[in-house]
Amino acid sequence: ITAFTCLTLDCYGTLIDWERGIYNSLAPLLTQLAPTHPFRSSRAACLRAFMTQESQLQTTHPSAPYSDLLAAIYLALAAELRLPAPSASDAAAFAASIASWPAYTDTVPALQRLARRYKLVILSNVDRESFAGTLAGGLAGVTFDAVYTAQDIGSYKPAARNFEFLIERCGSDLGVKKEEILHTAQSLFHDHVPAGRAGLASAWIARGTGPGEEESAMGGKIEDLEDRVDLTWRFGSMGAMADAVDEAVAK
Repeated sequence: ITAFTCLTLDCYGTLIDWERGIYNSLAPLLTQLAPTHPFRSSRAACLRAFMTQESQLQTTHPSAPYSDLLAAIYLALAAELRLPAPSASDAAAFAASIASWPAYTDTVPALQRLARRYKLVILSNVDRESFAGTLAGGLAGVTFDAVYTAQDIGSYKPAARNFEFLIERCGSDLGVKKEEILHTAQSLFHDHVPAGRAGLASAWIARGTGPGEEESAMGGKIEDLEDRVDLTWRFGSMGAMADAVDEAVAK
């Protein structure tokens, strides 16, 4: 693992607790549902419905800023649940909530340790303004060598173009060769399947799979996608990855 010089990182779901952020921010809708509604008792069920809407919009509107998609998903989810239509300001408030989504507790200390050895590059399915809010919030204290968003690229992961762009720009902006890149992410579907097709080595940050952890709804299950991914490493958290790197360096 110490042979690489650059970690390309997914952000939301890997560094930022996307699932908790989304679910908590959906509270104005969810509190209107009956206490027995499955979305009240199962975060995973709610988020799967959310991600169905998200995937459709990212495919049909690949150049739309993520904040616009979040507002549209909020309205679509309310309609799906047969709730009164939220106001435009309510939808905008949901879209703006991205800046308040929390980082996993291990994220910032791990990135600060990893930055001693690697260039850190973000490849994220968001817009620049939304990521700036996260950088000033949950990721405060971390410096990235480059940030590439869906808005910069004009498409959303898992599109092949996002990984072609990543490889091209790591080379031109940072002087990093493809074989020096270790793509690091939680989502098998959005990141590891297309990264493998692009010829990148990968480290799976398997959030939501450990004992006592709430089941992760995003990114697909390894048993469903194992024939489409070739994972070089697997870690339960960014902290565990940083520990493994420190151990490898010490040998």
